[in-house]
Order: sequence, then C-alpha cells, then structure tokens
Amino acid sequence: MNNRFVRLLQLSLGVLDFITINAVFFFTEYFFRTQALISPNVEYLYFLFFLNVVWLAVALTKNIYHEQYILSFESFSKASMQAYLYFLSAVIIFLFFFRLILLSRVFITVVLSSILISLLINRFLYLGIYYYFKKKLWLVSKVVIIGYNPLSKKLVDYLTEEGANKEIVGFCEEFENVHELSNYPILSTVSNALEVCKLHGATEIYSTVAPEHNQSLYELIQGADDNCIRFKIVPDMGFFFKKQMHIDYLKEIPVISLRKEPLEDIGNRIKKRIFDIVVSFFVVVFVLSWLIPIIGILIWLQSKGPIFFSQKRTGKNGKDFMCLKFRSMKVNSHANVKQATANDDRLTPIGRFLRRSSLDEFPQFINVLRGNMSIVGPRPHMVQHTDEYSRLVGQYMVRQFLKPGITGWAQVNGYRGETRTLDKMQKRVEYDLWYLENWSLFLDMKIMAMTAFNMVKGDGNAF
Repeated sequence: MNNRFVRLLQLSLGVLDFITINAVFFFTEYFFRTQALISPNVEYLYFLFFLNVVWLAVALTKNIYHEQYILSFESFSKASMQAYLYFLSAVIIFLFFFRLILLSRVFITVVLSSILISLLINRFLYLGIYYYFKKKLWLVSKVVIIGYNPLSKKLVDYLTEEGANKEIVGFCEEFENVHELSNYPILSTVSNALEVCKLHGATEIYSTVAPEHNQSLYELIQGADDNCIRFKIVPDMGFFFKKQMHIDYLKEIPVISLRKEPLEDIGNRIKKRIFDIVVSFFVVVFVLSWLIPIIGILIWLQSKGPIFFSQKRTGKNGKDFMCLKFRSMKVNSHANVKQATANDDRLTPIGRFLRRSSLDEFPQFINVLRGNMSIVGPRPHMVQHTDEYSRLVGQYMVRQFLKPGITGWAQVNGYRGETRTLDKMQKRVEYDLWYLENWSLFLDMKIMAMTAFNMVKGDGNAF
C-alpha cells in the first residue's frame, strides 16, 4: 500500500467533511437569520461546537477514514452512512437531555438533513479526489521484485490492486530459474538488482528470496539503505500456514499469531468489562427487581419447582460455571443432556412464551455481574455438548477464548437455539470466531440492538 497516497486521501476527505458540516451550519444559520426565522443566540454556537465534536468522535471511533474503507467507494459510503446514524443518534440524545429551548427545531431539522445530503455529495466528490491523486506520478512507487516464483506472482497481484499505487518495474532472478514467460520482464540477476533500481528510478525492493538462500542479498540490503531504497522481505509461510497471520514482536523476536484478538489487549478487556457491569447493573436493578417476582409466580403456578434453572455450562478457557435462566420446563431428568426442540412436551405454557421472547435469558445478567459471562459473546453450551462438538467441529474450542455471552454474533445472524445438524454448529462456530477477531464496543452495541429488534419481531429459532 502506498502510504503517501492513503494519507493524502484520508486528510483530504476528513477536511472536506469537516468543512462541509460547518459550511452547512453557517449557510443555514445565515438564511434563517436574514429571513427573521431565528434570532442571534449563543446557544447556536454551542450547538455547532457540539456537532463538530460529535462528528470527530464518531469518525475516529468508527475509523471511517481507515484505508480498508477509503480505497473502496462502496465501503467508504457504507461506513459513512453508519457513522452518520451514530452522529444523528448522539445529537438527538443531546437535544433531549439538554433541552436547548432557544434553538429552532426547524433549523435543527434542516441542518441535520443538509449534513446528510452534503456527506452523500462528498462521497461522489471522493471519486474525483481519488482518481486525481491516483494519476499523480509522484504518488506512484516503482517496485522491483526479487525472485520469480509462486509467491512473487501472488505478490504482484496484490501490489497492482486498486489503491495500491504501485508500478511493477520487473523481476530480478537467476535466469536458469525462469522456465516460463512472465507478465513483467526479468530485468537482471539478483546481484544486479541495485543497478536496475537506479536505472528505472525504483524506490522499493520486495524480496521473496530469503537472505540465507542467497548471500548476495546481504550486500544488496546495505546498498539499498545507502541509496534510500526501501528493502522489504516477504517470507514464504504458505508451506506452513494457509490463512492470514498476524505478527507481533517480543523485543526483537517476531511472534506469529494465527488470528488477531482485540480482547487480548488489557485496555479493550477493561472497556468491555466496564460496559458489561454498567448495563447489567441497570438491568438487574431496574428490570429484574420487578420481573423476577412476576415471572416467578407465573412459573410456580404452572409447574411446582424452582423459579430459576441453573445448569453447568462451558465458560472462558474451558472452565465450567453455573448458568442461570428462568425455568421454562417441567422438572425433568433430561434437562442437562437434551436441548429444547420445537414441539418439546417438557415446556410449560409460560415457558414457551419466555423462550420465544428470550425473557428466560434475563437472569444471566446476574452471571454478567458475577464475571463468568459477558453481555455479548459466544453462547455457552452444555458441558456434554462441548465435549461432543469439540471432537467433531474444527476450531470449536477457540470460541472458549472469550467469556460466553447472553447474545452473540451467531445468534443475531440466525444461528440460535437447537442445532439439528453438524453444519449448523460449524456455521455458529465460524460466526463466533469472526466476532473474536473483529470485536469492538460498537459491534457489541450493534449486536445488542439487533437482539432487541429480534425480540420484538420474533425469532423462528426461539423455542
């Protein structure tokens, strides 16, 4: 990736959005004042300041100017509209709580609507900015690749992708190692790569040959440094790993991880735990305090026995814990080994309602406060099912790196309830692993919102 190209795009688009938001506000405010629709008031300046702060916070939190978004018009537009929805929600909450009564509601509506339209226009201006910078020769990096092999051919494909802004000059390889025609010329042997770079004005060298396999590379690395040419080594790990890896450093020692885990960072774990405590505390105090007595009486009237059903489930790092639920079945001897099915005769009438509405899961907010569950995470399974599926489903136990959740990414994507086939459990694991590798606080909020929507709408897999 050409960092100069990406940084210019990020700076240009960020500044353009900032200018747009302020321009919309000032033009609207000027029009309303000249038409005597509003009077000058300092509260309008406070509102403008708030708009800027909130947009900056949302843009940074959602990271909409990240290269994974801005190099694609579709991705950038989608990320921007999601950011605008968060921005709009924050503004509405601000207006509701602070009640700035001197602000014209018509003015606010026009400003927020105009900002949306202007941001959409900016996304089309983005295309012009993108192709303007892309054509600038000083933003294109010329690259020489050492080695002609399957890895170097794959590397060329990646370096010539849209947005990379790389120009492939050619390959440097020992001629006796080349047995086919190449898309780019074989310019010289490895030992003459530095002269090739000088001749063609290349500023980067990518080597798919390890220095220990060609001793002349050590001298070439030194020569590249002396001539301000960046030298990069691309190790061929495909023989060992067939998926994306992540490299960290323990001082000077590179450490390869098979996946990225945002929640390995202690700061992220603290944020998630604080969020869990705050939300679950409010649910326990303001919801469960009156919900437990009401549902408890209904459960007891229909089926004598305990109000709560406590079952051993598999938690983080494979450690068992007792998971709480409202009891939805008659007391029976198969509760700990057999999942509920669509027409399960063990379910009581109130139990069917609790399961369909997901109210039976609410006592698990107590588990969250205790610390053995999170609000969002992989759903905990019965110990027997963990033992069974860990032998049948690949990477099943990786999901246990996280605390189990009341709801999860798999559940809001249709994989909740009974798993009749092994394929369904495999898909559930895939969604759980995606969540593990892509966690963010906003993702947790999104999953909670999707769960609430499914509760209202009804979920066909809930029984």
